[in-house]
Amino acid sequence: MDKIFLAVLQMVGGLGGIQLAKLVSYFGSAKAVWEASDEDIYLSRCVDRSVAQRLFCSRKKQDPEQLAEEWRKKDVRLCSIEDEMYPLLLKQIFNPPMLLFYRGTLYRDAQDIAIVGARKLSPYGKSVAEALGAELAASGVTVISGAARGIDTAAHTGALRTGRTVAVLGCGIDVVYPSENRKLLEKIAEKGAVISEYGPGTQPIAGFFPARNRIISGIASGTVVIEAAEKSGSLITAEMALSEGRDVFAVPGSVYSEQSKGCHKLIQQGAKLVCKAADVLEEYRWQEKKTVEVSKGELSPEEAAVYEVLSFDKPLSVDEIICKSRCTTTNIAFILLQMELRGLVHEDASHCYVRVVKEGIL
Repeated sequence: MDKIFLAVLQMVGGLGGIQLAKLVSYFGSAKAVWEASDEDIYLSRCVDRSVAQRLFCSRKKQDPEQLAEEWRKKDVRLCSIEDEMYPLLLKQIFNPPMLLFYRGTLYRDAQDIAIVGARKLSPYGKSVAEALGAELAASGVTVISGAARGIDTAAHTGALRTGRTVAVLGCGIDVVYPSENRKLLEKIAEKGAVISEYGPGTQPIAGFFPARNRIISGIASGTVVIEAAEKSGSLITAEMALSEGRDVFAVPGSVYSEQSKGCHKLIQQGAKLVCKAADVLEEYRWQEKKTVEVSKGELSPEEAAVYEVLSFDKPLSVDEIICKSRCTTTNIAFILLQMELRGLVHEDASHCYVRVVKEGIL
């Protein structure tokens, strides 16, 4: 029952994890903090006057038992830092969340790798993130990311094809952000977990995401950065990982790509260059499991001809595909549609196509 009091305390605006830990230590339990008199809260000197006032206001508005019942109906689960399933590596960071809200299943000792990167991704970045996510998950690794647009979404999508993934949100776990990821988050909760330190109903604001990023890097043994500009939030996540003594990996891109300048800088500073899942797995001596996502037996002769001419980073127009593959004009639209529905190719905004799925990354 103490977890529900920890939850409502963690939802008090301005009450950070370190202050909350001091309060719980001073009074002996989260329930004792919630039930302490205003005078005792002041005398504890664990929080300043403004935070204390917010705590007093919250106690007047919130009914912990009523909230607990509402959350049970929504399948909102609570995991405190003292619980057995609390992620082991996350517990070891400087300022771990005292409590996690989650849907799905948590594993304390999972092999976790974070994948982060640009929200505005290129076809190359999408292909790499999906393939790396799929290859790592197939080898028993849990892929951690933030469910944001771009690289995060691609990494989760790839991981779901072959295994398990965890999404760390900068809002409540019942809030869908971005809105187009509703189905993705549902699938993640079924095969992995959706977690947050923010209470149900909490809307996403800019200030929450740096704090969210410390959880992404904190859960994982290492963080892989794909397509990050020189000034990117992904680099902040990488810095957080380094500050906690965790590994940082980076996927190279074109030397002309602004989106990859941050990755190249990380590599110059000592991050391990990653071309395929094996580059990450060998760092921890984790077992690699080979996966072949596309075999010739799965493609018709015409599909194989189209797939052969496509690349992962240079989109081709329909006319270029027809010319290189020697497919007929009448069949090409149907072939491309079927391949896109199966996740083999991707059509960009200019109606050009690239490969999506492959056996390795480069």
